[in-house]
Amino acid sequence: MNFFDDFPKPEPMERPRNVKFVQPPWLGPPQDELPVVLNIGQFLHRSSTRVLAVKSVEVYSTGCSFQLGWVIRHGEESYEEWTTLHASVFQHGPGMGPTSADLQLLFGVQLADGTSARTGIYGWGVPMNHDKQPEAPALTFRGGGGSGNDDEVSASGNLWLWPLPADGELRLLAQWKGLDIDECSIAFDGSNFSQAAADAQNFWA
Repeated sequence: MNFFDDFPKPEPMERPRNVKFVQPPWLGPPQDELPVVLNIGQFLHRSSTRVLAVKSVEVYSTGCSFQLGWVIRHGEESYEEWTTLHASVFQHGPGMGPTSADLQLLFGVQLADGTSARTGIYGWGVPMNHDKQPEAPALTFRGGGGSGNDDEVSASGNLWLWPLPADGELRLLAQWKGLDIDECSIAFDGSNFSQAAADAQNFWA
């Protein structure tokens, strides 16, 4: 007989069911939906050392997600100044005190029906309760990836707008004081948003 054969065998335990978390629509896009992608391809800001661009918008049945990109080139900044800017590009720069608001990339939208929304100054956006629906419309900034070196740094992110805006002109605004980007905006025609949303496909249809 093997030395371990007479060890007591544990009783089998029933594993509790791991229920899938379904996030509320105001927190982000549906996780089981293929959006319709509409090209935008416009610069919110462009200079010799700063680029802030809106690439496209992904339209879902419950809202839309704007795909963003930004590139910062090293200009005449000192090493210390460039280090601060470098960190700010990824939106986790030094300092969480009163002056850190200048390091934040801020966004806002103005909709055709006269309503508007903006992201929060600190962190990625206005903190939202999972259980309590916020006042519409709501805009949330979500950071993405990026890379950089001592000459140039680039990053990406997206803006989730809930609910899906009514058809008509939509204006997207941005400001990044810490990088010398004053308030800027672009306007584009959103008359096809409702049709695009109707064409979004559920994974499990």
